[in-house]
Amino acid sequence: MPRPKDEFDALYPCDFYAPEELLDDDQMYTVYEIARLLQDLDPDAALEPGTEDILLDWAIPWVMRNSEALVVAEPPNDDDPGYYGLKTE
Repeated sequence: MPRPKDEFDALYPCDFYAPEELLDDDQMYTVYEIARLLQDLDPDAALEPGTEDILLDWAIPWVMRNSEALVVAEPPNDDDPGYYGLKTE
């Protein structure tokens, strides 16, 4: 249900990191790690499954929106997620 803006104590800009601000040039990350980084968390931070699901809802569109700046690598095993990193020359 929508809520009036004046019910909130503060409103913030909806800014997202650019890939080069978030990822190291020489590293590859899973979408789970990217989700944590987008929230200023350690990539290995332990999260409740429900929280991780919410963070993935933000991370997956971020990866898709920034796909031109990223490279992807196959997962080491079929049960593992793929890896993403910065596209470099």
